[in-house]
Amino acid sequence: MTITQQQINYERIAKAIAYIQHNFRHQPSLEELAAHVHISPFHFQRLFTEWAGTSPKKFLQYISVSYAKSLLENQKHTVFETVYETGLTSSSRLHDLFVQIEGMTPAEYKNGGQDLTIYYSFSFTPFGESLIASTEKGLCYMAFVEDTTQGFYDLKKKFPNATYIKKELDIHREVNGIFNRENTNLPQLKLHLKGTPFQLKVWEALLKIPMGSLSTYGTIAKQINHEKASRAVGTAIGSNPIAYLIPCHRVIQSTGVFGGYMWNPTRKAAIIGWENAQLDPEQDETI
Repeated sequence: MTITQQQINYERIAKAIAYIQHNFRHQPSLEELAAHVHISPFHFQRLFTEWAGTSPKKFLQYISVSYAKSLLENQKHTVFETVYETGLTSSSRLHDLFVQIEGMTPAEYKNGGQDLTIYYSFSFTPFGESLIASTEKGLCYMAFVEDTTQGFYDLKKKFPNATYIKKELDIHREVNGIFNRENTNLPQLKLHLKGTPFQLKVWEALLKIPMGSLSTYGTIAKQINHEKASRAVGTAIGSNPIAYLIPCHRVIQSTGVFGGYMWNPTRKAAIIGWENAQLDPEQDETI
């Protein structure tokens, strides 16, 4: 796929976010960030604000450890548990209620998925290029990719004997609609996933974390009634086959540190900051 201006812009944003994270103690200036990504301060401010919906300065707050810890603390005193139990959300923009998981049967993925036909396509999101794949029953895979050839290879490892057809389906376009800030009429998305009963339970729990909120591995373990299984929960989260839609990026360490992410820790910070900015935009402030 040809490199687009969108992709170039995201790479600049990601480079700036990584710089912010590594140098947060001295609060890098707008000029310093702009110089790091080799564009003018004016252009950088405009680019960042168009992407995030907020200023670099406000975004820096959203991805700080102190802010993350405050979200985790406030969770104990809000309706988060009710949200988890009922699936209700506070914003019509949240996609959580519109995602349903159906586990694949053993027959569907036996022999490397030899009886499966998987349609796949590449598209661009605010967080870089993605590969989206689906069966006739629903979305089965979504990943952020740095290289399309490697991305397809990683997909094929999941179902080595399936039939693959490169074709963008309606469900692929619908997935990309969740990144549109103006889109409040989201379709119901069905996921068709290969996973153990425990993995499916963890992934379903992740869907209950509202946009703009964060949780911890231990909290997820408690919510699925496996209080001592934080490590197993972490492994299941690390095996999540659906980037962003199943929001494993919203699970962090109890210390407020974001920790690792299958699709790059910088991208995790970008997603967390971007989501918070959508709920609390502030576009006029400069760094």
